[in-house]
Amino acid sequence: MPALTKLINILCSSRRREIDYFMKNPEEIQHKQFEYLIERGSRTVFGREHGLYLVKNFEQFASRVDITDYESFSKYTDRTRNGEQRVIWPGNIKWFAKSSGTTGSNSKFIPVSSAGLHRCHMKGPKDVACFTAMLYPESNVFSGKTLTLGGSHKVEHIGSNIHAGDLSAILIENTPSFAKFKRIPKPTTALIPDFEQKVDAICRETIGQNVTSFAGVPSWNLVMLNKILEYTGKSNILEVWPNMEMFIHGGMNFKPYKEQYQKIFPSSNMKYMETYNASEGFFAIQNDPTQDDMLLMLDYGVFYEFLPTSSLSDTSKAVPLSGVEKGVNYAMIITTCNGLWRYLIGDTIEFTSTSPYKIKITGRTKHFINAFGEEIIIDNAESALKEACNLTGAHISDYTAGPIYMHDKDKGSHQWIIEFSTPPQNIMQFTELLDKALQKQNSDYEAKRFKDTTLMMPTVTVVEPGTFYRWMKNRGKAGGQNKVPRLFNDRTYIEQLLELQ
Repeated sequence: MPALTKLINILCSSRRREIDYFMKNPEEIQHKQFEYLIERGSRTVFGREHGLYLVKNFEQFASRVDITDYESFSKYTDRTRNGEQRVIWPGNIKWFAKSSGTTGSNSKFIPVSSAGLHRCHMKGPKDVACFTAMLYPESNVFSGKTLTLGGSHKVEHIGSNIHAGDLSAILIENTPSFAKFKRIPKPTTALIPDFEQKVDAICRETIGQNVTSFAGVPSWNLVMLNKILEYTGKSNILEVWPNMEMFIHGGMNFKPYKEQYQKIFPSSNMKYMETYNASEGFFAIQNDPTQDDMLLMLDYGVFYEFLPTSSLSDTSKAVPLSGVEKGVNYAMIITTCNGLWRYLIGDTIEFTSTSPYKIKITGRTKHFINAFGEEIIIDNAESALKEACNLTGAHISDYTAGPIYMHDKDKGSHQWIIEFSTPPQNIMQFTELLDKALQKQNSDYEAKRFKDTTLMMPTVTVVEPGTFYRWMKNRGKAGGQNKVPRLFNDRTYIEQLLELQ
């Protein structure tokens, strides 16, 4: 066992015991998070207004505090951002994670308290290291440096002691010195606003260094890696960084990109680990490389609730962790030590296991197509696309989809805008395979497609390479943690892409 990996395993031994304990005693640990949050919250403006000092159990909490989203909760976060303290969390909140999300054009400002920073946001990466050392005891991944392709919002001063930036900028500001030594590129490079300029700088700065791992969103990292191959003239990344071992990824489904990564990392030693990390918190880590799900981290100062997506209009259906079932699509609701209370984060998940609690991300509460009662979610879309690609030898770089509305006597359908890295030989065959796969994935879609009852065959529109990048750049969302919206319930994104094409 390499010396550094052995040392990390020793240092993580007590943490592994804590993880084992919450895996075996999830309700007890979640109850402790609940008590901690209620006690702290009762000392805030929000807590006094909602009578948190009277709350003894989940039922009382749910009866006093409504489920909220960013727009409705912003009246509290805005007060904090304007300098008022103890509004949503005791003590000073001086950091706000600036996030545009995947819908809307206005920035969101997500509070990051000192407790949230240390108990959640920075605890997640430590546990990633812990799992890595445990799962791969012979790995040399800790001997080199980690390349992180973060966001581009430099820290802004928005008040006397209030700062905002995207989450990666906040983490850079608060990373201990010893950890900064293991991370590249340097902060000034990592926070270059222009994505293309940043990638060029990364090429110049990192070539020749001993990079053993990298982390970030799969799509933008793929753009960066291809740029590095172009810059060096090499055929694969292992010719640039021969000791590269690991990609820690999150932010989107990795499956559509995996084959492309395997081509530029032609080694069976390459390891992939998914994490669920957002501006609102760090929530889950893939702790078994043979499975595609992630372990829900239960002791990060987060109390979880879950609302079936079939009941989004009836918030009384929300249940704590003890009430979830496998195979149900849930919207995730969080109460956190960052000062978010019954906050609908916007992601949808499904439990793959309840002993221990493990999840997979299925989409977004606002990212679906249900123009005709078909209820297509991102998980359906990506599974169907993967099947169509496997059967035709195609590879997809990016895609989005939306409805084609009924007009006069014409029935409705879906339009898929797809950018291929390897296009299928026959696009009509690909379209038919996609349609059949969607019918297998979603019984509502199948019913609408039966004999063209409501929905006609979908339309696949192929766009030239680089179209999605230009689209995202035009919207000010190139690079970093920005995600391409995959599904939308109207034609806004479809029309924007068609206009570009």
